[in-house]
Amino acid sequence: MNPLSRGMFVALALPCLAGQAIADGCGPSSTQFENPGRSSPLTLEMAVRRAGLASPEVLEAALEARAASADADQAGRWLNPSVSIETENFAGAGPLKGFNSSESTLTIEQTVQLGGKRRLSERAARAQAALANATCDVRRLEVQTLAGELYLDLQAAIEMAKVASDAATLAGEFSNIVARRVEAGASAPPELARSRAEEAVLQATAEAARGEVEARAFALASVWGQARVDFGLPVPAGVTAFQVELTRSVADRSHPKLAEADAGSAARRAATDRARAGAWPNVTLSAGFRRFEQTGDNAFLAGVSVPLPLFDRNQDATRAARLRSQGAELNSMAVEARLRIEQASLVARSRTYRSRLDRLEGEALPLAEQAYFAAAEGYRVGKFDLTATLDARRSLIETRAAVIQARLALETEMLRLSALIGAAPFEGNYQ
Repeated sequence: MNPLSRGMFVALALPCLAGQAIADGCGPSSTQFENPGRSSPLTLEMAVRRAGLASPEVLEAALEARAASADADQAGRWLNPSVSIETENFAGAGPLKGFNSSESTLTIEQTVQLGGKRRLSERAARAQAALANATCDVRRLEVQTLAGELYLDLQAAIEMAKVASDAATLAGEFSNIVARRVEAGASAPPELARSRAEEAVLQATAEAARGEVEARAFALASVWGQARVDFGLPVPAGVTAFQVELTRSVADRSHPKLAEADAGSAARRAATDRARAGAWPNVTLSAGFRRFEQTGDNAFLAGVSVPLPLFDRNQDATRAARLRSQGAELNSMAVEARLRIEQASLVARSRTYRSRLDRLEGEALPLAEQAYFAAAEGYRVGKFDLTATLDARRSLIETRAAVIQARLALETEMLRLSALIGAAPFEGNYQ
């Protein structure tokens, strides 16, 4: 299968896998994502939700969770009995010649696991299935956070493309002013060449910015396994209104990583109990029927087989499981501590980026716009030289770009904080 055909197969198979995996997989989301296509612009909520439903990584984790549940079903089943047929004392010499003196025995054996091994094995497997579900929830939140970040990157790229396009338009308008001054003899011809060169650079920058938008759109579509952009580009609308309560603690809700750590600890404890039960030997019960061909008599037989636990009482496996259980308990406490530290760091950075954005939007940008338009008007009437005007325009472009970068930084930190504490657009992903 060539790469193109393989890609088309994956794109067609993903919706089917999504319906199969998510229906029995991790988390409460069990409905299909309705893709509006390119007819309407993509929103942040739509991108986050679609990533949680259709991402190949999430589908794989959901299928693994279902497989772990099947393993648990298997672990709870009884061992199969065995049946054997034996024939003795035949095809010998003398009175044992042929089958006249043979003895035939039919035996059925059943091994019984003592110490509650079957029950404990099933419980350990159920704990592993719960861990697989928790891991799937973690994977889904990570993918959704990535989709949110890529969405914000795409939105910022669209805004950057607009700034670049506006800058190229300003350059063209200013070149016309320079051309009129050159025609009037008020400016030297090299100034027009310099202005046209600056305009060409800004036009090239605008074209590169449009290409960057396309690349960011492909990156976002790849999160849910698409090889093409199957959504309408988002509409820049300023700072996204994240409804985040900065005072809410990550411990107020069961974060998927906390749930995963707790599930891992429970799985280790269950494994320890199962290993401890390994000290009990298994008992094999047998019952059978024997036929004596020489006399024509029949007889029943019964037996019990028990291994002697002289050398191996599973003590080393029990010790290893106990040590791993202690490590899982430490990991659970460490995860909660790291999440609290991450939340404090995100809150601090969000406040810093908010202050930076307010300063750039409220002070720097209006002053840069005022400086450029004043310089352009001053050049038109002969009060300022070309260099001062071009510098003012360059400062305006850089300030507009700085505003977009500051807004992106703030929105990214707020998005991560929302994912951490379960605020919109991540509400309902975990309880």
